[in-house]
Order: sequence, then structure tokens, then C-alpha cells
Amino acid sequence: MVFAVDRGRYAVLVNGMEMTAMRARELGRKGITVGDRVSVVGDLSGRPDNLVRIVRLQERETVLRRTADDTDPFERVIVANADQMVIVASLADPPPRYGLIDRCLVAALTAGLEPVLCLTKSDLAPPGNALVRYEQLDIAAVVTRRGKDPGELRARLHGHMSVFVGHSGVGKSTLINTLVPGTNRATGVVSAIGKGQHTSSSVVALRLPHDDGWVIDTPGVRSFGLAHVTADDLLWAFPDLEDGANQCPPGCEHLSADAGCRLDDWVATGHSTRERLEAFRRLISSRSAPE
Repeated sequence: MVFAVDRGRYAVLVNGMEMTAMRARELGRKGITVGDRVSVVGDLSGRPDNLVRIVRLQERETVLRRTADDTDPFERVIVANADQMVIVASLADPPPRYGLIDRCLVAALTAGLEPVLCLTKSDLAPPGNALVRYEQLDIAAVVTRRGKDPGELRARLHGHMSVFVGHSGVGKSTLINTLVPGTNRATGVVSAIGKGQHTSSSVVALRLPHDDGWVIDTPGVRSFGLAHVTADDLLWAFPDLEDGANQCPPGCEHLSADAGCRLDDWVATGHSTRERLEAFRRLISSRSAPE
């Protein structure tokens, strides 16, 4: 497995040993990212300064992508083969950015990752409003506070490959350092205007101690473009609405009955709830709403 990438070199785990790899020329322009499972050849003894070659990229089970903005057609692969996304948001200093949280949820749900909402700094503000906002989405949520071990979060990471995403300054790297002691991921202070300073600058997978799980730390993001996501991409995460959407006209964005959407009728006949439909439409609208 590839657990770090740095300027054309890849840190890979082979039979429990960490090695440095280069990509073979025959791979062409095929991208390799953290979380990828690869086949390597060369001296696999694990001796210092040894280089092995990546000769094959195995099929990915999941791919988490984002675009630079909503008009950018170029998709950037963030991580491969994760099965869980931990969306880290602080309750204060800086306050929650719901637009960014919603976009991360869309990215997770459309990529086949199980989302977990992690609300930090509950010692500064209560989590009630944030929890109510997302209760109709049936997603897992944990609340942490500074100076207290994140035991509930740790339990949810057990046996999973979890990618952590969040705005800079929300305490993401602090959580990583607590979960994986000795990691020393860079942390920073929050600026006077309430926006976090960028700290961790690379994507890296870290094995959880005494566990078969992994956490993948990513740089703090200011935006999460979703140019590659359509309304129908998100529908599979709402099975209670999917059959109703099949009654909509072709190309329906599922935003309003005035535009011909039949989901309101579907809800009215008891197949889902108004709250679930509103939550779905909020996520759809988040693709173009301010973050």
C-alpha cells in the first residue's frame, strides 16, 4: 500500500516493511495516490536506501476526488481505497462552515465512503445546532473537546481506513497527533480574522496503534469543488427517494416541484419524509452555494 507521496517518490508498505518506490515507465501517466494498492519489484529486503519499482496499480475500491472549484473540469484524486470520511469541523474559533461540511458530505456519499461528522472544541460552544442540522441524514456524529481523549472517535476508526478532511484551524492535525502518538503532524493557531492557518501540507496514511485501522491526514482545505458530481450521483445515498426520482423528467435537478420535480409527490404519499427531502435538496444546492 502507498502511504505517502513526495515529489515522484512513493512510500510503500510491503510485508510490514516501509520502502521507497519509483514508478515504472510502463505505467505511463497513470496517477498513483495515497491508499493505492500496488505491485512492486526489486530488492524487497527493506535495507536502507533501497529503491523498488511500482509496476502495477491494482483496481481501486473507492476514489475520493475534488475539483479546484465548481467550473474546473479537472478532477484531483485525494485518496484511494478509503472506506470512511471523518469531516472535522470546530464549533467555535473558527465557527462551523456548513457549506464546506455539506460539500464534503456530498463528496463522501458519492464516492461510497461512510461519513462521520466530528465536531471539535465543544468546550467553547455547544454542539446542539450542528447536530440538529444533520440528524435527518442519519450520519454518525462525534463531539470532542480540547484536553479530553477522543475515545468515541477512536472507537469509530477501529478497522477502517478513514480519511480526515476539514478547514484549516479546526483541530484536525491535533486529533491525528492524539490518535497516533509521535506523529507530530504540524498544527497552527487561528488567525485574528477567524480563519485557520494552513499547517499539514501533505497527504499521509498513518497506522493506528494496536489496531488494523488507518487514518489519512490531508491538508486543510478552503474549498471542495464538486464539478464532477451530479444530482443523480447523490441519489444512491438516499434510497428512500431514488424510486421517486425515477418519475421525474429527464435531466431533473430535483430542486423544486415548480421545475417539474416529482419528489414532493413521492414524499406526500408517505414514501419518505419532508425533512429527508429538504436535507437532500440542501446537499444538492451546496454544489453551487458559498462554502
